[in-house]
Amino acid sequence: MNISFSPVDNARLANLCGVLDENLRQIETALDISIARRGEKFTLKGKHQQTEIAAKLLQRFYDLAENELAIEDVQLGLVEAALNPEESTTGAMPVLMTRRTDLHGRTPRQTQYLQQIQGHDITFGIGPAGTGKTYLAVASAVDALERDLVKRIVLVRPAVEAGEKLGFLPGDLSQKVDPYLRPLYDALYDLMGFEKVGKLFERSAIEIAPLAYMRGRTLNHSFIILDEAQNTTAEQMKMFLTRIGFGTKAVVTGDVTQVDLARGQKSGLVDAQEVLENVSGIAFTYFKSEDVVRHPLVQKIVNAYERRSQENAK
Repeated sequence: MNISFSPVDNARLANLCGVLDENLRQIETALDISIARRGEKFTLKGKHQQTEIAAKLLQRFYDLAENELAIEDVQLGLVEAALNPEESTTGAMPVLMTRRTDLHGRTPRQTQYLQQIQGHDITFGIGPAGTGKTYLAVASAVDALERDLVKRIVLVRPAVEAGEKLGFLPGDLSQKVDPYLRPLYDALYDLMGFEKVGKLFERSAIEIAPLAYMRGRTLNHSFIILDEAQNTTAEQMKMFLTRIGFGTKAVVTGDVTQVDLARGQKSGLVDAQEVLENVSGIAFTYFKSEDVVRHPLVQKIVNAYERRSQENAK
């Protein structure tokens, strides 16, 4: 397939291609095609459907290339372009109040996830890394806080990944659990800015808590996120879900293929799927590898591991 751009704008062409054609290489890798360029003319070789997608992407990126295109822009465009429009969810696209004005569901399941968070008091987001489970949960929490729908955000994570006991870690409570909550911090800083997040911590409008410290509490008018929930026990999951008070939303995220509990110990996330699947008012979103919104190679890595798991199961 051959495409060309007219009228020719050399600055746009340079931004479209990127430094040393790195943007073109991203498209080639993601779609398994080859792209040759001579001036404003591009020759695309590969499967017909893939070259058609690439042609549309090149035109889209060219239209956006008045300014420099970031690798992230290209990668997100690749994720969106790879979707089957027939799988799109219905309903309005949720609009979130964060400093990321371009934030929205990039895949049908991400959009469904945001809709379910807004429409349910308890939402589960289950699936592989890179599908936006945690980031979109934090974005929804920020949106609820900005709209005064809740009074605080509570971030919760089980501290079991490396087998440490919190008492043996140095520092105060915040410093002890900080390594486990770093992905949540990163999302908050990206969505609100470092300074604003710091002020909200000072006012206790954002709170961090290891799962073990949630026992006995009732949280009203809060937005609670339990991350890495596959590493809870069934008892811990029940304890967490029963902490929810009036005016509170909870989002539980995790990947049931990445359980770090002791051998033979059942994951609380797996148990919750079985027990709560048909409970009214609770929503489940199951993400798949095609929802991965990271470097295109991440999706290929997830697919490769999934294929091996399926082969081993036979």
